[in-house]
Amino acid sequence: MAQIEIEMVGDGIYRVPIPVPFPMKYVYCYVGRETDGWSIVDVGFRYPEAIRAWEAVFRQLGIKPRHVRAIYITHFHPDHFGLAGWMQQQTEAPVWISEPDYAMAERVWGEESVQACEVGAMFRRHGVPDELVTDIEESMWKLSLRVSPFPVLTVLDRSEIVLGQWRWAVIPVPGHSDGLISFYQPESRQLLASDHVLDRITPNISVWPGAHPNPLEQYFASLRKVEELEVDVALPAHGAVIRQFRERIGDLFRHHEQRLQKMKALAGTGRTAYEVAHCVFGHKPLTAHQWRFAVAETLAHLEYLVSVGKLQKEEHRHAIIYRQ
Repeated sequence: MAQIEIEMVGDGIYRVPIPVPFPMKYVYCYVGRETDGWSIVDVGFRYPEAIRAWEAVFRQLGIKPRHVRAIYITHFHPDHFGLAGWMQQQTEAPVWISEPDYAMAERVWGEESVQACEVGAMFRRHGVPDELVTDIEESMWKLSLRVSPFPVLTVLDRSEIVLGQWRWAVIPVPGHSDGLISFYQPESRQLLASDHVLDRITPNISVWPGAHPNPLEQYFASLRKVEELEVDVALPAHGAVIRQFRERIGDLFRHHEQRLQKMKALAGTGRTAYEVAHCVFGHKPLTAHQWRFAVAETLAHLEYLVSVGKLQKEEHRHAIIYRQ
């Protein structure tokens, strides 16, 4: 494999692009060099190109697997968590993850997972056609194969970690996932933002079985939390480094306010979540994988509107309807 474009972003901290088979192309993982070894933040999606990329990173930085002392996972999604078991096999290092996402990782990726079936049942109640539900369930089963082997997990219950030559505060930022964490360094004024704040795209905020029923409410609270931090540089997991951090947070609030207004209007005198999603996202062909996120993100906005009294939710025998 060709050289990986590794960027030093702090004292002993490297930003590493690991390829993913999605339009975003890369997940940016972070590697820290400490006096007693190395630490890794996120590991990527399990597929051959990602493994080859990590092997190249280890060669370029001179990392011996046995010198990796910790693997930190910001959240359980497969583009961050998928290679955790493989990386643990190579290094024998502990894999640390927040308590909420420890539970979700087991629920979604564990051997006895029925998450695909539960998502399918939820989507049927929200008006998704049976044929599309079947395709979505199948795509989820295939995706679960990309998260193997399942690692031995340890709950990250500390308030700070050492990464590079600095101590970083552990900042819970639920929304994108219940247990998403960012890491903040107050002296360098850097934030390892993971998927909480991205530079061009908006993080997916979705309703899922087993997770918080109002994730958009969580997300807004988490944005307000990090908005109070003094951040000169935010280092996200996808896309470019963010240097106008508070301005970007303002962009995200405006995006969701516009989306909420649009979905409220679309609900009108009564629509299912799938009907609203089709109005918003159905102008172009979507795969089953993309429809899964489109419907779940629509649900997050509709449930938020219900929670603040802007919409009513009616549970009928065959479907759930949202209306003004």
